[in-house]
Amino acid sequence: MEQAQLNWIANFIWGIADDVLRDLYVRGKYRDVILPMTVLRRLDAELEVTKQAVLEMKANLDAAGIVNQEVALRQAAGQAFYNTSKFTLRDLRNRGSQQQLKADFEDYLDGFSSNVQDILDNFEFRNQIPRLSKADALGTLIEKLLAPAINLSPKPVLNGDGSVKHPGLDNHAMGTIFEELVRRFNEKNNEEAGEHWTPRDAVKLMARLIFLPIADQIESGTYLLYDGACGTGGMLTVAEETLQELAEAHDKQVSTYLYGQEINAETYAIAKADLLLKGEGEAADNIIGGPEHSTLANDAFPSREFDFMLSNPPYGKSWKGDLERMGGKSEMKDPRFMIDHAGEPEYSLITRSSDGQMMFLANMLSKMKHGTALGSRIAEVHNGSSLFTGDAGQGESNIRRWIIENDWLEAIVALPLNMFYNTGIATYIWVLSNRKADHRKGKVQLIDATKWYRPLRKNLGKKNCELSEDDIQKVCDTFLAFDESEESKIFPNQAFGYWKVTVERPLRLQVTLNAETCAVFRRVCTPLKEEPLANLVDQAHEVLGAGLHNDYNEFLAALKKLAAQGNVKLTAKREKLLQAELAQKDEAAQPVIKKIHKPGKAEANPLYGRYEAVVEGKACVVEYEPDTELRDTEQVPLLEPGGIAAFIEREVLPHAADAWVDEGSIKIGYEISFTRYFYKPQPLRTLAEIRSDIVALENENKGLLEEIIGGIGLT
Repeated sequence: MEQAQLNWIANFIWGIADDVLRDLYVRGKYRDVILPMTVLRRLDAELEVTKQAVLEMKANLDAAGIVNQEVALRQAAGQAFYNTSKFTLRDLRNRGSQQQLKADFEDYLDGFSSNVQDILDNFEFRNQIPRLSKADALGTLIEKLLAPAINLSPKPVLNGDGSVKHPGLDNHAMGTIFEELVRRFNEKNNEEAGEHWTPRDAVKLMARLIFLPIADQIESGTYLLYDGACGTGGMLTVAEETLQELAEAHDKQVSTYLYGQEINAETYAIAKADLLLKGEGEAADNIIGGPEHSTLANDAFPSREFDFMLSNPPYGKSWKGDLERMGGKSEMKDPRFMIDHAGEPEYSLITRSSDGQMMFLANMLSKMKHGTALGSRIAEVHNGSSLFTGDAGQGESNIRRWIIENDWLEAIVALPLNMFYNTGIATYIWVLSNRKADHRKGKVQLIDATKWYRPLRKNLGKKNCELSEDDIQKVCDTFLAFDESEESKIFPNQAFGYWKVTVERPLRLQVTLNAETCAVFRRVCTPLKEEPLANLVDQAHEVLGAGLHNDYNEFLAALKKLAAQGNVKLTAKREKLLQAELAQKDEAAQPVIKKIHKPGKAEANPLYGRYEAVVEGKACVVEYEPDTELRDTEQVPLLEPGGIAAFIEREVLPHAADAWVDEGSIKIGYEISFTRYFYKPQPLRTLAEIRSDIVALENENKGLLEEIIGGIGLT
């Protein structure tokens, strides 16, 4: 059937909403009725031919006491669904009362198979029946959907002479009409559409990015496609169509199986209904959804691996509820998110609970095929935070590190702003594969496609532009060419990695012992019942003198001797009190020693805070107490020539010669900055241009003040 005819049918159904529902529902709620009613009309038409056979089979199964009737009834219907009610929609047209119509219509709905019941339940369609019945609109809806002007049946409608009045609708054509209705309703509800529906232009680009690089490697066979946040299922169906087209172009025969999971009840119902209408009953059974089926907390396909995966997960959306159901960060054991990587048996991919978008990516990566020639290919949409959010060692950074160190990231494409319905923020397509082509191995391509778009004549929510066919082709050509250009940059994997290091400086303390400082210290000790310590300090004042004692190590050693003589225990708690209340920081003082290594037990390494020293006349290696107020962090690129040591020597030691790196603090992180690589600063205006503007403003305002105050006498 030609596209014009399909559009006409879609327009007709669209018009029913305005004709029947205008005074019953706000426009944004029309779809709550029209979409399920369209599904029911199509299913009803498909079942008309085998209706009697299904009723007879049902009677025989009941008589035989057979409980599990699903398979037999599907076979009798010749479809992946059936209806055991004695009614068809045509039977319900002529009812004397709305009460009788309502009862019979509910009986009709109850007769459908479990997969259709699932769709109706998630549409919450039964909740609409009382309102439709009370307004006398239910019969009108049925009548209009059965109108002779349109044909939603797979069988053609014939004229009296046997010629075709209305051609039959095959499954693909019906699916096209349904998708068009979904698209229109989503656009009318554009304030929320982007949450569950990705624009078709973006989906086409994603599908081509995963299929085009391996188009000539596709063999005849079976392929599994998956979307962990499938919404209305558009990504899966477009990906399936793209794969089928490429296979046909290369003389290959492929079978595809679609799998998806969706937490939103209505969009899940739409996805499942769309596949049923297209005659893909098995695929419809592989779409799992509803509020209880969160992809993160309740994976519907834990043992499945897939060839191709696409998704547009929710971003900026909390997954705290899922996290709690999974045991919280401390008790999480899900093998999708707690893995073995880089020598860490419990490498965490758990992100902040305020944004779970990268968890969806980790979920997909856990489902890659590793034992096939093509492996798995993935395309997923993210906002900008997935590029850089999360410090080294945190979930987001760990996911990026895991991906890049496994050499799975092929490219990231920056899309134009305002591409999606409910957000104007920057969005990016991540393209991943565990079977990179040889020329891509060890490298990542960044593509700036932000300028490749066509403006819309009318905004759809935040969406004010789209990717034309030429724009999509331009992105794909740039991706496949894998060349450096103004819009394409290629980097080694390690270019995005860095060491995060903590830089310490020593604590330097001095002590002044005089009457005033001793008195102040005693006032601190008294409420703490530490008079023996205050007495010890008074004794030190007499024995050691007022000071300045600028080597705290020597002062503490002398104090310990006095304590031993006076039978006073100088506990760790008391030493902390001395540091906090008696000693004072002084940049000119000697560093406070934290640890003295016995000879031969440690090698000096000033980079990591182990210094050669002489203590009590003996050569040794010491570590100093760090001053937390002077603590700082540095990010050292993994590609830094000479590594951490060279960076510290060049960037830190000239400004802080006593600094060292806390060896235990070193963590590896990854982040990707499009701005750093593609930002083009605007040139500053010349002085002549600025002066010209100032002069023009002066001339424009010349005499304005006189006009404003004209006629007012000033004294």
